[in-house]
Amino acid sequence: MTFVVTTPAFSGPVQKLLELISGHDIDILDVEIAPLVDSFVAVVHNEQTNVSMDELSEFLLIAAILLEMKSGRLLPRPEMGEPDEEFVGWEERDVLLARLLELRTYGSLAHVFVSLFDRAHRSHPRLVGFNADFTVTAPDLLLGVTPDMLAMAFLKGIEEKPIPLVTLHHVTVDSVTVTETVLSLAGQLPTMGKVSFRALIAHATTRIEVIVHFLALLELCKLGHVALGQGITFGDVEIEWISERSDIEIEMVDVYEG
Repeated sequence: MTFVVTTPAFSGPVQKLLELISGHDIDILDVEIAPLVDSFVAVVHNEQTNVSMDELSEFLLIAAILLEMKSGRLLPRPEMGEPDEEFVGWEERDVLLARLLELRTYGSLAHVFVSLFDRAHRSHPRLVGFNADFTVTAPDLLLGVTPDMLAMAFLKGIEEKPIPLVTLHHVTVDSVTVTETVLSLAGQLPTMGKVSFRALIAHATTRIEVIVHFLALLELCKLGHVALGQGITFGDVEIEWISERSDIEIEMVDVYEG
């Protein structure tokens, strides 16, 4: 049912009246709200008219919006700039739309409950219990289990577990130390002149030997006994013994063995 209102300024559905007032096509001050409410109450009290809850809620919402708009025009308020014409009434329309969507959601949910109730009325629960000769027998958990199987399970449970063995074949064991390599190079380099690092490690067979020789050269360079140079990027490292001291062996032993 669409409630039709009749006023000196407008005659038609109350929803259209709200749209015209929001769009400033009709002045809210020209609309009397009390007669609108009285006529709607008369329609509700009429026994021949069936007003649904949605229609009642919609009219109450529209009447509340109209009352708020009219009170805002009648009551004094601080001077404010006029809003843009295109935004006038948007808030009222948004609130009305949100309320209508909310009411529609509740109405759809009510229909769902009604269908569930109708379906439940067509079902009949079982009112009697189990038959007198009905018995529930628990399953035999030891069915098929022999004494030999129990004995084997017992022996397996008490037998000693093997001790976990951790293999170390993949761990590299240092066969040469930096201290030994420093002392060895201190005896070789003074008689070799300028030599490349590639030639110095030509006899090395493992990666750890190459690393230890490089660390030993860095220690000798730090102590000022050798000079290291590289002519080009990623080129061979040139090694030259520059120390004139003869007590290098004793000094290196003291440095690396504390």
